[in-house]
Amino acid sequence: MFDQTDHQKHQLKVIDDIEQSLLKNQQSFSVVTPVDDFFNDPRMALTAVHFPKISFLKKIREEVLEPLKNISPEHFYYPDEFIHMTVKNIKTISDPPEFSDQDIEKVEQAFEQVIPKYKPFKAYYYRLFLFKHNLALMGTTDPDLDNIILELDKSLNKVGVPDNKVYLNNKYFFSNVTLIRFNKPITAEFKEKVAELSKKLKPFSYKIDSVTLLTCNAVMNKRTNIKTWELGS
Repeated sequence: MFDQTDHQKHQLKVIDDIEQSLLKNQQSFSVVTPVDDFFNDPRMALTAVHFPKISFLKKIREEVLEPLKNISPEHFYYPDEFIHMTVKNIKTISDPPEFSDQDIEKVEQAFEQVIPKYKPFKAYYYRLFLFKHNLALMGTTDPDLDNIILELDKSLNKVGVPDNKVYLNNKYFFSNVTLIRFNKPITAEFKEKVAELSKKLKPFSYKIDSVTLLTCNAVMNKRTNIKTWELGS
């Protein structure tokens, strides 16, 4: 584990609180409910993400996805081109969508006012995390992520298109990379393998240097890119 800043300690506390809420079956935050066919899921979201570099994708594919797929191939495993780090949700998945073309224009304007101010920042990934319906890679970040999210919230509220996602904590955020979605119960063997791989995972950092605003379904299919900003440019 990396040396932790006070900010990262707050982020770790939020992640631990989420884990405890799941263990107690007291979930109080937005989730993506499963469907039979994630790839063709008609529910659409408006969100902002970072698409990681090839080195990140290769590491996750070889160290996490392939070993788990060998055990339970029935789940939806994100292909390289769908893997992403969420930077800011705007409208969660819904059919019909909870946003209009006019909303997209307003959101782009809000992002244009905020994102160019920021420089690249790092995420620090350290564990796998089993949610009820998905597996994610979890990490803390530099304070920049919180600053971006909180400033975007103000801008989105100002243009009349607020984030509709429910968060466990509205002050400290973290990096959550969904890797697998489940539409069938997971096996004990799968759970054990996740725990083993998470324990073996060596903490690593990754620089987030761009943000892409887009519409998509839950697994990043049916994607329409609206605009990409390079941080620090």
